[in-house]
Amino acid sequence: MIRIGILGYGNLGRGVECAVKQNPDMELAAVFTRRNPADVKILTESVPVCAISDVPKWKDKIDVLILCGGSATDLPEQTPVYAELFHVVDSFDTHARIPEHFAHVDAAAKKGGKVGIISVGWDPGMFSLNRLYANAILPQGKDYTFWGRGVSQGHSDAIRRVEGVKDARQYTVPVEAALEAVRGGENPDLTTRQKHTRECFVVLKDGADAAKVEEEIKTMPNYFADYDTTVHFISQEELDQNHKGIPHGGFVIRSGHTGWNGENSHLIEYSLKLDSNPEFTACVLAAYARAAYRLGQEGVTGCKTVFDIAPAYLSPKDGAELRAALL
Repeated sequence: MIRIGILGYGNLGRGVECAVKQNPDMELAAVFTRRNPADVKILTESVPVCAISDVPKWKDKIDVLILCGGSATDLPEQTPVYAELFHVVDSFDTHARIPEHFAHVDAAAKKGGKVGIISVGWDPGMFSLNRLYANAILPQGKDYTFWGRGVSQGHSDAIRRVEGVKDARQYTVPVEAALEAVRGGENPDLTTRQKHTRECFVVLKDGADAAKVEEEIKTMPNYFADYDTTVHFISQEELDQNHKGIPHGGFVIRSGHTGWNGENSHLIEYSLKLDSNPEFTACVLAAYARAAYRLGQEGVTGCKTVFDIAPAYLSPKDGAELRAALL
């Protein structure tokens, strides 16, 4: 059994707990939290909830530590620290900082003789793999990635920071005309605004100026200014009833040509439709935790990404079973 530790018990941590339950070669050893452990109730009976300061005490009792913190401040600090002690997996998703994060985790994991796998999830992660496969197969072509329709937790948080906002959810929505143009092989050059729209559902605080809030949302740099954005003002009851889930998904498409003069066109498309973004991400993390454990058993050390892991390392089946059932 692969002994799994979970660091952080929010939506993603709970998702990892559920994923461990579904994998017969894994067992949950401990959950670590920055909160008071006595206040954190988990789903798995008889598994301890421990303070984050206790993590080093579990060095010989956990095979893989899955880090479920945020990419802004948690993972850049936590993953290198714990990569010296355990095989680790994280879902670091700040694309521009992945090379920097990789270097820090690689140095720590090599120092500790461990394996660290970073940026695991669906994007980066499964979408990244499909972009790589498609680029390798169709070297003459164009890439397109569409996200949604789904809740963007980061953008929702940004709205909630606006003065006068009590609560909010924001959906990223692909522009259907752009998606169909890509699927039709037109190879369009698309701006940010042409690919996605943003739809916001906002609950105002008492006395808030709706027009001022809407203007601040629509002009917010790095979040909404570059998109066609719609703002709906609704009640807290309506938000809780109709927007309590965390769905997401999207499409990775490669449009390319083959033949001596590029006379034949091809389209590769990979899509996801997810009821729960964190639960699906957690399942990907669990599969890569298995890979980290197996690589560690082989004496591999250092940082890896999804690009470096052979698919067979993700499955509980052995090579013979995979060849018979899936090849």
